Amino acid sequence: MKKLLIAMAAIAVSVSAMAETNPFFDYKNWKTPHQTYPFNEIRPEHYMPAFEEGMKQGLAEIDAIANNPAAPTFQNTIEAYEKSGQLLSIVAGCFYNLTHAETNEQLQQIEMELSPKMSEYSATIRLNEKLFQRIKAVYDQRGSLHLNKEQAKLLDDIYESFANNGANLSPEDKQTYRELSARLSKLTLTYGQNVLKATNAWTMLVTREEDLAGINNDTKAMLRANAEKAGKEGWLLNLKPTTYIPVMQDCANRDLRRELYTAYNSRCIGGEFDNTQVIIDIANTRLELAKLFGKRNYAEKSLYKTCADNQETVMSFLDQLRENYMPVARQEVAELQEFATAHGFYTTLQPWDWSFYSKQLKEEKYAISDDVLRPYFELENVKQGVFGLAKRLYGLTFKENKNIQVYNPEVSAYDVFDQKGNFIAVYYCDFHPRDGKRGGAWMNDFQPQYREGKKDHRPHIVNVMNFTRATADKPALLTYDEVETFLHEFGHALHGMLTKCQYSALSGTSVPRDFVELPSQFNENFLSEKEFLDTFAKHYQTGETIPQELIDKIQASNTYHAAYACVRQLSFCYLDMAWHTLTAPFTVPADLTTEEAVIKFGNDAMKPVEILPNVPGTQMETAFTHIFSGGYAAGYYSYKWSELLDADAFSVFKEAQKKNGSIFDKKAADLFRKNILERGGTEKPMDLYRRFRGGEPTVNALLERDGIKAIVIK
Repeated sequence: MKKLLIAMAAIAVSVSAMAETNPFFDYKNWKTPHQTYPFNEIRPEHYMPAFEEGMKQGLAEIDAIANNPAAPTFQNTIEAYEKSGQLLSIVAGCFYNLTHAETNEQLQQIEMELSPKMSEYSATIRLNEKLFQRIKAVYDQRGSLHLNKEQAKLLDDIYESFANNGANLSPEDKQTYRELSARLSKLTLTYGQNVLKATNAWTMLVTREEDLAGINNDTKAMLRANAEKAGKEGWLLNLKPTTYIPVMQDCANRDLRRELYTAYNSRCIGGEFDNTQVIIDIANTRLELAKLFGKRNYAEKSLYKTCADNQETVMSFLDQLRENYMPVARQEVAELQEFATAHGFYTTLQPWDWSFYSKQLKEEKYAISDDVLRPYFELENVKQGVFGLAKRLYGLTFKENKNIQVYNPEVSAYDVFDQKGNFIAVYYCDFHPRDGKRGGAWMNDFQPQYREGKKDHRPHIVNVMNFTRATADKPALLTYDEVETFLHEFGHALHGMLTKCQYSALSGTSVPRDFVELPSQFNENFLSEKEFLDTFAKHYQTGETIPQELIDKIQASNTYHAAYACVRQLSFCYLDMAWHTLTAPFTVPADLTTEEAVIKFGNDAMKPVEILPNVPGTQMETAFTHIFSGGYAAGYYSYKWSELLDADAFSVFKEAQKKNGSIFDKKAADLFRKNILERGGTEKPMDLYRRFRGGEPTVNALLERDGIKAIVIK
């Protein structure tokens, strides 16, 4: 303890001297509301010194724990370790959020320089023999320590984390692990930056308006604004979702759709931002890591402590879904082919035709489209509706706080309170695409929740999306899918905001990958409920509440092409598992180029669920950031696994609705909140789910929701 105090005193002196020039060094004294980040003061040049000082402090704290002469206890070893590295966590919480939402060349360069340093830092801690022996000593006596559930889970997680990251390896293998980890860190970073750069680099200028026939005026106005911003005349297309999706759905110019599809699905195949060799290197490095731990492949190493637990369970689950959904998906494709033929399309449907004709058939069958629905989904109204859902279910209120600094003027910040007026969280929302923002949508925390003595440090949560912008004459009007995305990411946000845990390592969304999507996907279910739609879906011009006729059409169309959508997602799952169940290094055959070999591998992996013709020269794996630069390697199945859980969970609310007439059932919401949203990763996820549900989940609710008659239920 004395050594620890001396180390901390030295750190305090050092930090005091630097605090005047770098805001990160004085984070404990920030005068901002709720000690939120002072974004107005933070500059790119602050990051690297703060990271370096954070790593220095973290290693000093680790050294003090490892060399503590006192016998190892839960408090002086496990808790001390969990609380270490606070400055580093503060800097990283800011930096890595901004590299996704507000990046630039300077931040990207810092990220590249930082990657090997952070990898080395982590490896140094994980491979600290003295530290691990103290952790192991506490772990070995866990049965006599009288720990509560959260303490026991923290101990178990920390021990397993060290064991799974090289602590039990020989000295030689530890060095190999260190080298492989550094290599992998750099490779995944390169992969992600290549995808962002390739996406931003591609544009296409359309100079004739007739080439955009079918595209609505709002989208054309956005495309014209893109061109004006670039100093060009015409309509400028790019590969961002706000352009790609409407063009693929609405543009009657088939050649234009094909060009856009090909560009999108050949990103990072060859050229300046080639990812084909990067993929091979990532997969082979992950395999080397797995072999180092005596595992047959990376999936076996990665799936431990997930709900699925092993690759056999994952593959059985995916195969079960394929057996149930594939026959229906084939019927859907045949129906769409027949529809297209009847409308003068006399060739086989290609991938760039699917969205175009699918939208037309949907409009014919259900008389519903995004153009019909968007006037009822004005962004500000949607936001209030989503906030209102949280109030009805969990008693939360959101009050904008303009005193909270934001990282971009487009970002809004809110104080979140419970029904008793207690402060719960800070919530940031960032809605629209920018050049410095990667595609897609996500939730993250700037600062996690944890308790320190009697003080409860409440979380700072952010939702980042890429929604349609307002135009010169219209506010931001969202598509149905965009509203669904908002609900999805807000479900993650609720998981982060409502958490009530002792340790940050277990709070909020710190749960296995195949459980983390439950709260988000569960939240999506409310979008087709009249009781929810009535609260916010109002015409932006007339104020008219969405009519019952449209709600009926939404509900009737909910299962439209559900099988096709499932099969498409299964193809991503099979691709992910193929790369991460390799048992021997991937090599390029002598008769193929690297590009050809990677494309062929991807096509072969997705063959069992191929539903539309394969397009030569395209493959989505070179831009599949979820598995090659995100956290979903051997884990993309989690989305389907969580769908099973979310459908089963929402059936509790549907059953309650039948009994009391309201989908906002307080009893069901309280059970979900107390057993799922508040508990983070403090217990095994399926124990939490069973406590909420009162039993085991089944696939039946998912099949029923998707309109699929069960063929195989095992």
